Order: sequence, then structure tokens, then C-alpha cells
Amino acid sequence: MAWKTVRVSVPATSANVGAGFDSLGLALSMHNVYTFSASDTVRIFSTDGTRIPTGPNNLVYRSARAVYDQLGLMLKGLRITQSNTIPMARGLGSSSACIVAGILGANALLGDKLTPRQMLTLATAIEGHPDNVAPALLGGFVTSVYDEGQVYTVKKDIDAELAFAAFVPDFRLLTAKARAALPQMVAHKDAVYNLSRAALATAAFCDGDYALLDVATKDALHQQYRLPLIEGGDEVMELAQDLGALGVYISGAGPTIMAVVHKDDTAFFDRAGQALATGSERLRRFALHRLLADNTGAVVELEQG
Repeated sequence: MAWKTVRVSVPATSANVGAGFDSLGLALSMHNVYTFSASDTVRIFSTDGTRIPTGPNNLVYRSARAVYDQLGLMLKGLRITQSNTIPMARGLGSSSACIVAGILGANALLGDKLTPRQMLTLATAIEGHPDNVAPALLGGFVTSVYDEGQVYTVKKDIDAELAFAAFVPDFRLLTAKARAALPQMVAHKDAVYNLSRAALATAAFCDGDYALLDVATKDALHQQYRLPLIEGGDEVMELAQDLGALGVYISGAGPTIMAVVHKDDTAFFDRAGQALATGSERLRRFALHRLLADNTGAVVELEQG
């Protein structure tokens, strides 16, 4: 069966969830949309004015090409359009969305040659870790392990009663810079601190005991080293905690600060928005986004040719 056009929608993701460094992630109700069609040349367009690479170095195209390479097929080119709602380099999984979209789009054009596990493994190999690509593909709250070239995951749908307050600043923080800030060695006590909290966070989402998230989202491996790179990040975390967030953490490598709240806690969003608008110059650099969980993950739609 040949498909004329493939449309792929991929959710934003929030990785680590505090202590689950490179292993925990969740999907959110903010999406990028991509379309793919056959072409003899590389033709890449942004539909919303976002500046993106338009040549073979485009991450979506490179990820699509990886599918062809894995199957031993030649790729002359593709026509790709991108609608970029997920802000780039903000810790909301914009690169993972591109990777997942490229793999799903190419796989659909080729008639679904790869299994979901093969696609997740390929996405992880490209990204280097599964914490964003797994929830981008699967949706929900996902625990992942990358072991000897294979990805092992457990997905849990996120309670509809939860909402997520994403405090997104007007500046970027590249993942490479955020990773460079981390120490090469960690103390045994810090490793135990994180192992126990990552397990607790997983249990909290699985059992619905969200009162545990205040403790479970604390971290000793990365947040203390990345927070100084996020101007105003400490103020935002303190603000969210003071307003009663269930848990607060740096989303992925940052600079977005993520708070988990009850969906019906409208006072949190009202007061947080007011504090950002009237607070310090550092706070005014953050915009507040109210997001819900995406338990579906990436969606592929096909148009027959």
C-alpha cells in the first residue's frame, strides 16, 4: 500500500521528573505536527515561521533516513513540513519530537516495516537516552532502561486529575551545556538519594499517591548543577512550592521549570501568573503554560495515494 502523505503529531515531553535522571519522562498536551511525502530531493518547510534547518542535516530528515538505512533502502529525498508548537531548547523534548516524527513518518511511508520496539530503540540510539523519546512515542508516564542496545519500558496513564504548570523562560539552554555542568563522579549517598526517589516517583504515579511527589521529585545528581544556568529558576521553584504544587522540578535539561498540580487548582495558575507578571525582572522572563497529560503519544494519520 502506497501512502501519498503521512501526518505525524508528537507531544511535548518532560524528562527526569526530578530524580529519574535519563530514565523517567511524561507526555504533555502540547504538540508538533509534521507531514511527509515522497520526493526526489530534500524539501523541508516550517509552516509557522520557526527557523529550522532545511537541508539533509535537519533532525527530522536525519531520523527518517535512519529508518531507510536500517532497512537497507536508498533515500533520495523527502518533502517534510513542520509545525513547531514545542519551544526549542527549553527542556520540553523538541528534539525528541523531531526524532520520533522522522522515524514514524518514514516507517509509515515504507509500509510499517519496523515494530514499535524497533522504532523506540532506534529513537533512543539517535537521542542517546530514552527519557524523552519513550513518552513522546508512547504517551503517559514512562519508566525506561537502555541496556545493551535495547530499550525496556513500562508506561502508566497519567491521572486526568493532574495538570502541569510549565514555567517556560524566554531564553534557551542547550542540552550539551546543561550536561557539561554535571560532575563526572557522584557520591554514593547521592546515588542512593536519587535511586530511592526515582522509585518513589514511579510508585506515586502508579498508585495515585501524589502527596509523595514533593519528596520524590527532589534530586541530588543534576538539578543543583543546572539551576545556576537558569536565571530566575530558583525563584520560580520557590514560587511554585509556596503556591502548593505537588512537586516541582527542572524539566529535562532545562530551562523550563515544571510543577505538578491538581487540575482543579485554578488558584495556583491565577496566583502564579500574577506573580510572574508583577514579580522581579527574572520572574518576568517566564511564561506560564497550563498543560494536561497526553496518554496517547505520537499519532500517525495516512492519506492513500
